[in-house]
Amino acid sequence: MSLLDDLQGLSSAEDFFTFLGVPYEPSVVHVARLHIMRRMGQYLRGSEVEGALEAADDEALFALCRDHLAQAYEDFVGSSPIAERVFKVHKDAVLPKPEPNAPFVPLTALTGQPLSAGE
Repeated sequence: MSLLDDLQGLSSAEDFFTFLGVPYEPSVVHVARLHIMRRMGQYLRGSEVEGALEAADDEALFALCRDHLAQAYEDFVGSSPIAERVFKVHKDAVLPKPEPNAPFVPLTALTGQPLSAGE
């Protein structure tokens, strides 16, 4: 069985930490588990682009996964999921909102009488 098969069989964030031998504080993982795993995936995708995954044997791949999980975990030890903005919903929450148009109420709507020229 390959490392990727082993990783695919894991079912929780805690399983990943235990399998890869990364120490963690349960209270941090409890709050940010999805964010940590997503960030680890982002780091792995970055390694894939750089070619590190293709060239790695199982031992090197294990070390790479362990390092990326530890790095992702550390991102959330001193920060929060909202501050890190891993998911789209958090990114969109800080987008500048357009200023609402000031409502325009014509005078004729208030008086019911059209204005004539020269008034």
